[in-house]
Amino acid sequence: MPECRFSLVNLANVYLQQAQYADAIPLYERALKIQEKSLGKWHPEAAKTLGNLAILYKNQSLYAKAKSLYERSLKILEKSLGKEHPEVAATLNNLGELYREQGLYAKAEPLYERALKIQEESLGKAHPEVAKMLNNLADLYKNQDLYAKAEPLLERSLIIKEKSLGEEHPTVATTLANLAEFHEKQNQLAQAEPLIQRAVGIMEKSAPQHPFTESMRGDLKRIRQAMGRAE
Repeated sequence: MPECRFSLVNLANVYLQQAQYADAIPLYERALKIQEKSLGKWHPEAAKTLGNLAILYKNQSLYAKAKSLYERSLKILEKSLGKEHPEVAATLNNLGELYREQGLYAKAEPLYERALKIQEESLGKAHPEVAKMLNNLADLYKNQDLYAKAEPLLERSLIIKEKSLGEEHPTVATTLANLAEFHEKQNQLAQAEPLIQRAVGIMEKSAPQHPFTESMRGDLKRIRQAMGRAE
């Protein structure tokens, strides 16, 4: 029985990654029934399958179905693992992302904030997962043009990534580019230029032909032209 449910979930995960949602749904649902029967309805494994089903529906913009599944998963995780567990934070983040995609920012914000607090307390304030959560919260504020709120979050994320991944990591470049975008949108070109220039330098070392690198080069060129500087 364990081998059966693991095989079902593994195959469903493959279909999910390939966006073959019609093939993934019955496998997840069958696995969930087995999990609930053999492990109980309040087992974390069942919560994980519910979360995967939620992702599947979210990817198809079936937000009401995804919300219901995320909320069921969250209740199970809070009861089985405790309200301060990192898995709870991950589900809160996913539910927040669901609201953000629908433009329901007021509903997303407290979920992101609670997830961030759990991660900071359970993993430590310098953990890479905390940096990801800071990025998500910053994106939420960026969607609302609240750059003054978003910028310090990205700056914190940048420090964490530089320390945990190294100053030349591509993820650091992405955060630098996001910070540069914030400054550019506020017409703070002198602050934006060194950030995007550093991002380009990092990407040219690791992936010079990558589309992200080309995009960053275009950003740098545009900012310099706006500053009246020749390329």
